[in-house]
Amino acid sequence: MAGLYIHIPFCRSKCAYCDFYSTPRTQTMERYVDALLRELDFRKYEIKDAISTIYLGGGTPSMLPAGLLEQLMTGLHRLIDFQKLSEVTIEANPEDIDSKSISRFVSLGINRISIGIQSFDSQLLSTIGRAHSADSAIAALEALSASGINFNADLIYGLPGQTSDKAVADLEKLLRFNPPHVSAYLLSYEPGTRLHARLQKGLLREASEAEAEQHYLAVSRRLADEGFSHYEISNFAHPGYEAIHNSSYWDFTPYLGLGAAAHSFDGKVRRFNPASIVKYLKAIESGTAAYIVDDESVENRFNDYIICSLRTAKGFSTAKARNMFGPELLSQFMANLAGLPGDAVQIAADDHDNLRIVIPESNWLTSDAVMRELIL
Repeated sequence: MAGLYIHIPFCRSKCAYCDFYSTPRTQTMERYVDALLRELDFRKYEIKDAISTIYLGGGTPSMLPAGLLEQLMTGLHRLIDFQKLSEVTIEANPEDIDSKSISRFVSLGINRISIGIQSFDSQLLSTIGRAHSADSAIAALEALSASGINFNADLIYGLPGQTSDKAVADLEKLLRFNPPHVSAYLLSYEPGTRLHARLQKGLLREASEAEAEQHYLAVSRRLADEGFSHYEISNFAHPGYEAIHNSSYWDFTPYLGLGAAAHSFDGKVRRFNPASIVKYLKAIESGTAAYIVDDESVENRFNDYIICSLRTAKGFSTAKARNMFGPELLSQFMANLAGLPGDAVQIAADDHDNLRIVIPESNWLTSDAVMRELIL
């Protein structure tokens, strides 16, 4: 089992909080789609396991012109057996979603849509630079709900001026459309973003830790009441609708990343493409790989596993860590674990050879403090 991530960096405009690589310049779209398929053709051998999931992320993949998206998906069908895929996701903005676009996506082999709602409050949407309106979000959700397709909806909490009541009100509006999966993210002020610049100038006030925790707990409790499983810090799903592809990042499943700024992991080695369409196209069109190998030590990979696994309800597996990294590093981890306060983690024995270490859900929002004590 392995994943395929395809980065589509084109956007109509840059959201004020976004630090992902994206661009509004669409002149290279055709060359870029050609390059993605060429890159897959000569890099598909890096991943030994069969591809089981595909994720079109961005950027805004849903804004690709119909002909180019069809070209991309047709090329993927040529190189990958879609009959063996469990999940094919496309990220979308509300303005790109209606009954026709959903039908087109399904005809191309896409069976899951991840839509960025973020909020239904027009003032908050304006503050964070979202191009869509509350009305267009509702129209898109109506179309998704009526279609029966599997979909995820993103919300952001901790927005400037947002109260817990407003965060839950956004969630209540979303729940009317019966989403199988909800992602709820705490707003992050990343350096280099417009929102961070405004924060530095004193034009915005960041939610305090107490306020963020209040929002987080209110959203988590409401989703629990609706039968959602909180399986990762920011992700909630009805049973059987957990995001298969995204889960690969947290449990160290290998994945291949295509496109500018895309990352890959074959189980041992991490590679990343340049965050530049110009550099990416130059390499691929000359017949060479664009990636740089991340010079990561075994200890660094072990720390990656600590951080990724403890984001989830499954938690850290001592058996998996021993198999991947050996007994010496696991022993160092267990020594760090022994120094934690008793209520910082929960430890359960799966069998005679495995312990599962989990950070309690109530502490997930402040889990960084625990992870800092555990990393080697």
